[in-house]
Amino acid sequence: MKSGYDIIIAPIMSEKSYDHIAHKTYTFEVAKGANKVEIRKAVEEIFGVKVKAVRTVNKLGKMKRQGRFEGRRPSTKKAYVQLTADSKGIELFDGIAQ
Repeated sequence: MKSGYDIIIAPIMSEKSYDHIAHKTYTFEVAKGANKVEIRKAVEEIFGVKVKAVRTVNKLGKMKRQGRFEGRRPSTKKAYVQLTADSKGIELFDGIAQ
């Protein structure tokens, strides 16, 4: 069985993700094979919070070219995790959103 640290790869720190912090929605890069239930359990296990909803997005890697050779950057999966109203925030993001 996978641990939560195998499912949650990294937090995504971007302007769009900073805007969502006010609504208790946090953005993470997750494993490609992870489903919403696994992501919910991983976030609750790692950060000790209650999750209300999970939305996922599959992001196709960009096409890149070097000379005459073409290739593609790796595809990733992103998860938007919304916490319940009575749940505490995630400390990792709290200093950024101020």
